[in-house]
Amino acid sequence: QVQLVESGGGLVQAGGSLRLSCAASGRTFSSYVVGWFRQAPGKEREFVAAINWSSTNTQYGDSVKGRFTISRTNAKKTVYLQMNSLKPEDTAVYYCAARAGFSIRNDEYDYWGQGTQVTVSS
Repeated sequence: QVQLVESGGGLVQAGGSLRLSCAASGRTFSSYVVGWFRQAPGKEREFVAAINWSSTNTQYGDSVKGRFTISRTNAKKTVYLQMNSLKPEDTAVYYCAARAGFSIRNDEYDYWGQGTQVTVSS
């Protein structure tokens, strides 16, 4: 069992940066793949980034490539999402999720946090 708690969201101007954190509890967290997803009002949940347990495999959604970076520190049971060059279209609730194997599909993730709001003003 894994519990996830996101933090770090907020209001930022276009071009600015934010760093989201996903803090986990559970003894087996270090073996899990962690993904970030986002959902804007009226839109489907979108894949943002994912990272495997050893940080040797990362993937990004096309809309965030080159601007966002996912990383993790297993000793702290925390996964980060560094978001740079933010755009108004990045506005959404951001969720972290965990599962045993690598995937970019939100319907394949087993554990979810409650989400954190990111709002980018123009």
